[in-house]
Amino acid sequence: MKDIAIQVTGLQKSYKALQVLKSVDLEATRGSIFALLGSNGAGKTTVVRILTTLLKADGGTAAVNGYDVASQPDGVRQSISLTGQFAAVDEILTGRENVIMIAELRHLRNPRQVAVDLLGRFGLTDAADRRVSTYSGGMRRRLDLAMSLVGKPPLIFLDEPTTGLDPEARLEVWKTVKELAQNGTTVFLTTQYLDEAEQLADRIAILHEGRIIANGTLADLKKLLPPAKVEYVEKQPSLEEIFLAIIGHKEVL
Repeated sequence: MKDIAIQVTGLQKSYKALQVLKSVDLEATRGSIFALLGSNGAGKTTVVRILTTLLKADGGTAAVNGYDVASQPDGVRQSISLTGQFAAVDEILTGRENVIMIAELRHLRNPRQVAVDLLGRFGLTDAADRRVSTYSGGMRRRLDLAMSLVGKPPLIFLDEPTTGLDPEARLEVWKTVKELAQNGTTVFLTTQYLDEAEQLADRIAILHEGRIIANGTLADLKKLLPPAKVEYVEKQPSLEEIFLAIIGHKEVL
């Protein structure tokens, strides 16, 4: 179990009469990129909010970095970072000031050096002393990711990290996420973009109608479909075709 970063069993959550999570089971290994894929309203953000201790589950169990989210929330919070759908940066401050502020809030030694290191890592050194209001969408998201790594958390949650970004900015974020995993950070990613999961994830889980209905590598998911038709060349199914077939829209194949 020492290689397991996230362990979820039978997770349930309802909002009044609406049961969003019926029984979610999933597992993410350390140093990997795990993608939770689902349509809008599938419950992806609810899962993230429970795993990051922002919301209490109605049933089931969940452990993050070895800490139970219900009984050991402080341990969970100290070992993770969360980046939401929109960059949580202060536009009045400079990039450097944003990172220093987080480092000071986390009571780290030498916050200025922390800022230098992280801004350099995310390619923001030249823009460090500019106000964030002048940053592009991709730069803001990279700054947001830099801020989320203050204190070197072993696990980072990215909830729809490329929402609203243009294609170039999305590619910037993808590159950054890959580098995080290469450096040993576990990444739990939620997305509705099929190409994003296909490009980034070591493992993909599909959340539909409150349950995980498929879970595995991209190669594993491809095996759930009928064999590819062979004409002049063998056409491999895209993740979009796999997703739609698994959730019940088989007519697209």
